[in-house]
Amino acid sequence: MSNMLAPAGIVDYVEHSALDKVALPINRLLVMAIIGGMFISLGGLLALVIAGGSPGLQASNPGLLKFVFGAVFPLGFIAVVLTGVDLFTSNCATQMVPLQRRKISAGTVARVWLLSYGGNFIGALFTAWAFAYMTGLFKPNEPATLYLLNVAHHKLENPFVTTFFKGMLANILVCVAAWQAYSAKDTLGRMFAIWLPVMAFVALGMEHSIANMFFIPAAMLAGLDASWGDFLLHNLLPATLGNIVGGALVIGLPYAWLYQQDA
Repeated sequence: MSNMLAPAGIVDYVEHSALDKVALPINRLLVMAIIGGMFISLGGLLALVIAGGSPGLQASNPGLLKFVFGAVFPLGFIAVVLTGVDLFTSNCATQMVPLQRRKISAGTVARVWLLSYGGNFIGALFTAWAFAYMTGLFKPNEPATLYLLNVAHHKLENPFVTTFFKGMLANILVCVAAWQAYSAKDTLGRMFAIWLPVMAFVALGMEHSIANMFFIPAAMLAGLDASWGDFLLHNLLPATLGNIVGGALVIGLPYAWLYQQDA
């Protein structure tokens, strides 16, 4: 027997997983999403501490520093997939399969997305407060703190359209990571299948709405001169819209159409 699913099998697996999620009670899906937001944020926290604590590397080899930042970030998404919790950005693609196959309605997709997004936001904010701020990891003027502030400032200064397209590419790669993970039947295969695309989008500096729910509030708690309005309008909105387009229209719907059950 093969140790991986064929592409058509992946799409069928995604459909079953998406329908299982639709059937969950609201409170269970919300808790799964809260934990998912926390896991993604913990990957971001680790990346900040390691990359931000390497100012010499940043000065001598910024490309390698980007790789280091990206290399440890996938901790969070690996945890999401392997432990079965919930992430809005992967739902952007997965819920498109039963929608295209007319097994759920657009309203059902919207309900799952909203619950997932809200729960991820709660988990990310909790992590920013509890594990970035209350632990004292980001003390004033320390290298990791300055790095965090710089990352968040850069995310807020991009034009709307730039953040949108960065969000689009981020979720194309995240959803490719999910698709590849679903192809594998063993733990190590799933971990490596996730690691490479997620590392790539982070090292490239793309915009993942759920990760940004952690990065920017954590920076605000560390002293970033920005308001919630700045965060929501200048980053989270365009990043979220880009994530939806990248996940739903570039990955989810095309794959559902390519591997239709009646094809």
